[in-house]
Amino acid sequence: MDSKNSKLHKVSAAGVLVAMGIIYGDIGTSPIYTLRFIVNDQVISQELIFGGLSCVFWTLTLITTLKYVYLALNADNKGEGGIFALYALVRRYKANWVIYPAIIGCCTLIADGFITPAISVTSAVEGLRSLNPAISHQTILTIVIAILLGLFLFQQFGSSVVGRTFGPVMLLWFLFIGAIGSYHLIGNLQVLKALNPVYAYNLLVKYPGGFWILGAVFLCTTGAEAMYSDLGHCGKSNIRIGWMFVKICLLLSYFGQGAWLLEHEGTLLGESIPFFEIMPQSLIFVGVLLATFATIIASQALISGTFTLVNEAMKLKLWPATRVRYPSQVKGQIYIPAINWILMVGCIVVVLTFKESSAMEGAYGLAITFDMLMTTSLLVYYFSTSKKSTIRSSVMALAFFSIEGAFLVSNLSKFAHGGWFSFTIAFCFFLMMYILLRARILRDRHTEFVDLKHYIPLIQDLQNDTSVPKESTNLVYMAVANSKRYIDSNIVYSIFKKRPKRADVYWFIHVDTVDSPYTSKYSVDTIIPRKCFFVRIKLGFKSDHRVNLIFNKILHDMAETAEIDLISHYDSLKRHSMPADFKFIILHSLASVDSEISTFDNLIIQGYRFIKNYSLATEEMYGLELANVEVERVPIMVGPPAKVRIKREKEDSEREKELRYHGGS
Repeated sequence: MDSKNSKLHKVSAAGVLVAMGIIYGDIGTSPIYTLRFIVNDQVISQELIFGGLSCVFWTLTLITTLKYVYLALNADNKGEGGIFALYALVRRYKANWVIYPAIIGCCTLIADGFITPAISVTSAVEGLRSLNPAISHQTILTIVIAILLGLFLFQQFGSSVVGRTFGPVMLLWFLFIGAIGSYHLIGNLQVLKALNPVYAYNLLVKYPGGFWILGAVFLCTTGAEAMYSDLGHCGKSNIRIGWMFVKICLLLSYFGQGAWLLEHEGTLLGESIPFFEIMPQSLIFVGVLLATFATIIASQALISGTFTLVNEAMKLKLWPATRVRYPSQVKGQIYIPAINWILMVGCIVVVLTFKESSAMEGAYGLAITFDMLMTTSLLVYYFSTSKKSTIRSSVMALAFFSIEGAFLVSNLSKFAHGGWFSFTIAFCFFLMMYILLRARILRDRHTEFVDLKHYIPLIQDLQNDTSVPKESTNLVYMAVANSKRYIDSNIVYSIFKKRPKRADVYWFIHVDTVDSPYTSKYSVDTIIPRKCFFVRIKLGFKSDHRVNLIFNKILHDMAETAEIDLISHYDSLKRHSMPADFKFIILHSLASVDSEISTFDNLIIQGYRFIKNYSLATEEMYGLELANVEVERVPIMVGPPAKVRIKREKEDSEREKELRYHGGS
């Protein structure tokens, strides 16, 4: 972690301000639409408003505050948070099942990225109707799509400059919604009765269809995951202090809207949006402008979070290799073009398909409920194993699985009204990640390793055999094996059997993704002094995995200690002190056609090949585009060898030949 980040992690006004801009955008814009969707097309009644507000208050208290701000922030991985940081914490206990909650959490978070910018920006722009009821749907759609296009086109330039304004704008936003809410709340303080959980209970149990309102209530806590995911940017102390202020402002806005709704008891909400209706007419335009900026900031934070999530999944080999760019010098800021354009198209499709924020509400919430349940399952496992707190983990499991399970059931009612959209996206991503996971397990299970010491004499003899043309001065292999004792049989096959490859120096490099987020270390084992080396590179799941640059640094470190010579070994070039040449061999394992493969494994292999066809090439992923690279395909047996039946014909006896000859004549 750099010094600038460590300063922001300390409790400070700057740290809290940064948290305002990065973390609270999504949850901070939820008052625009949450109460509107709770009321929906029902007659406004005291029972509905008090019950809805009570549910919102206790959801923000139990889920957002207790689960995320208190418990989840204590489950940090060296200052980093999020579903993969949590997975990296618990996978050390060798429980194979923990990978699946991590994958499901990742898929549902990305699916949420298709809906959140669309519903947030649309809800903000629809506030123009409070200013001018005659404004057409088409005009609103045009403005929304223009904003989304600008937002996604801007990603490639980085957000470091504009990012500095995010915090102050969001601070202004929270002060604004808190002040407007307070103004209406003071006129009707009886709405504070909703703090009593009895009203929530009555709504869910006694109000007709009240349980299904939970699907709309849940929208008040969407974005809570960002407090945990973005832990590494701000530090837990700043997040907790910021949340105290943010929660007060959110509740003032919700209860202020509740007070306004009670003034209209017995009527239908219709096209009215309570969030904008409580504003004085002279401030509506300012409110719409601020809401639009706030939703853009919330969308920007979500898009950046999606880039980070996909980047982590790639390093854990759970996502196809995709090109990653670094648009600015800000640590951790990345840009993934493919994901950016997919999200942009997805968001525009959402806007054009559902057209209004009220219709988008059906697609929103279902996917993120799954993510919260996955986080809960990993948190419970973490506290029961790492913290050895059986009582705390049992209480957590009972409380959060019950609450979030209820939210999930209520959100399932949205499936036919748009929930199918986010569910389909999440399922497609899950299928892709599952294929990659199973393919890797299949490869690891059938990749053979051989004892390297048995091949040292062979390597030495090959290096001295001038009858074999030299492949390169330095031959570099990317190895699956992570120990100097053993090496992939594929590498032995490539060096000695496929076509002998003679080199002055052999390098075997293994890249290991470790549980610590920003680890960047290496070790070198000398197999044959100055002739053969095994290099193990350890990189965190958030570190840059640019192997070519890292390997160059290792070479220069070793040259300084006289372990190797970086001058060319060719006489004509050595005379001019030209640098030595390097050749990288990338080995791709292919299922041998001689294998008896089960139908399921064959489907996995076919799916894996399809995904690889559209993935970034391995040499590009490792940053070896400019290096001398050769890609080889090596067959491996992924099942028992196919059985072949064939019988040799016996030669005819001399007597049979004679009879045949005479018979023919």
